Amino acid sequence: MKKSILSLAAMAAMMATAVSCQNTSTEAEFEKDIEVLREAVGNIGMSVAVVKDNQIIYTHSFGYADKDAMVPATDQTLYRIASISKSFTGTSIMQLLEQGKISLDMDASDLAGFPIRNPKYPDTVITVEMMLSHTSSINDSQGYFNFDGINPATNPDYAKCYNDYEPGKGYEYCNLNFNLMGSFLEKHSGERFDQYVVNHVLKPLDLYGGYCVDSLDASRFAHLYEWDGNEWEDEYDEAYERRSERIANYHPGLETAVFSPTGGMKISAPDLAKYMIMHMNYGTTPDGVRIIGEDSSKNMQVPRSADENYGLSLWVEDTYIPGLSLVGHTGGAYGMRSAMFFNPDEKYGFVIISNGAKIEGNTGEDNILRGSIQRMFKYFIQ
Repeated sequence: MKKSILSLAAMAAMMATAVSCQNTSTEAEFEKDIEVLREAVGNIGMSVAVVKDNQIIYTHSFGYADKDAMVPATDQTLYRIASISKSFTGTSIMQLLEQGKISLDMDASDLAGFPIRNPKYPDTVITVEMMLSHTSSINDSQGYFNFDGINPATNPDYAKCYNDYEPGKGYEYCNLNFNLMGSFLEKHSGERFDQYVVNHVLKPLDLYGGYCVDSLDASRFAHLYEWDGNEWEDEYDEAYERRSERIANYHPGLETAVFSPTGGMKISAPDLAKYMIMHMNYGTTPDGVRIIGEDSSKNMQVPRSADENYGLSLWVEDTYIPGLSLVGHTGGAYGMRSAMFFNPDEKYGFVIISNGAKIEGNTGEDNILRGSIQRMFKYFIQ
């Protein structure tokens, strides 16, 4: 009997070794392939994470977080992830909805404290749902770093903030929608926007990050690089601008855009993957931490527009991997490109954050995001 037990133990050890070698081989092949992509797009640095069966099965960082100081990117590197941030704002709003403090059909004018009405359609209410889905008819033409542009009392040209179509019957991606949603969150939660997201989304998930630069470890920030066609421009100072003076004299609900609810989240790739797992499981982590309810989470993933597959701060993407639909978001600012996409049925997903590449416009963004996700799918999921 003793001999039989030893044989079984030896067999198990051999099997574990074989699996380990296979994983190592897969990772090495993936990393070699990614390096080909990085070379092709002139990438400075990037971090990736792969989730399978509700678990993070692979993380890795390539290149530099700071190319001039030759500081390598690591799994601890914090990136400003741009528009993926919108999903954190949307998630927080859904929490208030579940508490009965906000409803999706609520009039945005009542929340803002000034009229939010398309003057071409003055009788059509612009709702929270429209703003979260970019169907509000609001645009960014008058800026989105404060609310003066859309306020009739402060901008005689406020009407330019609205498109020609009726609210709810068209789509235009609009950052102002989400900075306004951040101000609504402050007014109805009683907490400063950045602190609310940390307290009610990040901390329950045991994640490190946030919107307020001054409260984070700046030594972990990735420099973000914009290629102007001839040379690199380091966007560090602009991307991570200190706001301590403005925060010291902060007026809740009025100055929320200082934190950029539309694009200001700073987080690492592994922690973004953990957040993604929560949405993959409709609001609750596999170990039972509930951030939002299942109905709310599923509601976020339902497209609202016939023109774009955008839901409530998340969209359905069906071109990154041909024949498959993924849910998530992308981001792009200061040269950074990011993507977070997952399959809620099969429980796999991908995070990729690049802090700079010699690419331009949507085509370039697709090259690095689509290429990375397709490689992660090929080596780890398919």
